Amino acid sequence: MNLFGKKSYVSIDGGERTKKSDKRRQKAEPSIPDGMWIKCNTCKAIIYKKEVTEYKLCPNCDAHFRMSPAERIAVTCDENTFEELDAGMRPQNPMSYPEYDEVIKKAQKKAGIPEGVVTGRCRIHGQDTVMAIMDSHFMMGSMGSVVGEKVTRAVEYATAHSLPIIIFTTSGGARMQEGIISLMQMAKVSEALGRHDEAGLLYVTVLTDPTTGGVTASFAMLGDIILSEPKALIGFAGQRVIQATIHQQLPEGFQRAEFQLEHGFVDRIVHREKLRDELGKILRLHSQPEREGTE
Repeated sequence: MNLFGKKSYVSIDGGERTKKSDKRRQKAEPSIPDGMWIKCNTCKAIIYKKEVTEYKLCPNCDAHFRMSPAERIAVTCDENTFEELDAGMRPQNPMSYPEYDEVIKKAQKKAGIPEGVVTGRCRIHGQDTVMAIMDSHFMMGSMGSVVGEKVTRAVEYATAHSLPIIIFTTSGGARMQEGIISLMQMAKVSEALGRHDEAGLLYVTVLTDPTTGGVTASFAMLGDIILSEPKALIGFAGQRVIQATIHQQLPEGFQRAEFQLEHGFVDRIVHREKLRDELGKILRLHSQPEREGTE
């Protein structure tokens, strides 16, 4: 008989004691609400959210965070002048792509808008213009049939009313779930911009991070004046895809705005805090003066 062996004991009130200990620990630990801190992907710093101003800049390294259309309108347009166009347009599933309807619903919930672009008419420093603002939060700003249609209608509205148009681009490219229909938007928007140009009207592009794929290959690079935010990623295919295709090593940062400016693809890089003034100046310089004595 094992008289001195260790016995197994069962604690009757052990569970209750553990629960009380957990409650005391929870009371002792500070409660930190979600969303108070954000991480800068450029400098990797953890930033207190209230330190980030309306311009969405990193207070540590000045990186330009991605903005929603509402945030962009707030820092660009004259107060209470933005009038949205085609707000009721909603995406469909023209190719009956599996689970695409659910993807759209999730994107709408995340971005808070029905599609990946917001268009409208506004004033910037008193100058009338039409604006289209793409949203990277909606399926990375991918261009589907509704995005292309809304941008096309905005351009046609600008042409019909003899107004300039400013397009803030951000996109991962054409939306694969809509197949060839999404690719058709490249030609459709470009054709509308061609008629806008024939009317002698101004088109300004503002390239934001990232502007890639079919949007870069079409209307993003058709602006009379092409501006960019600092360090924006601008290109068609990704660096690894290009290197694998041409079997050559590419220079570091060759798809960033600074490289594009150096090689003539961008006219000017403008800091976000100065962008509103820059656009206002461009609109004023290119506005058509009223002719005296004309009817």
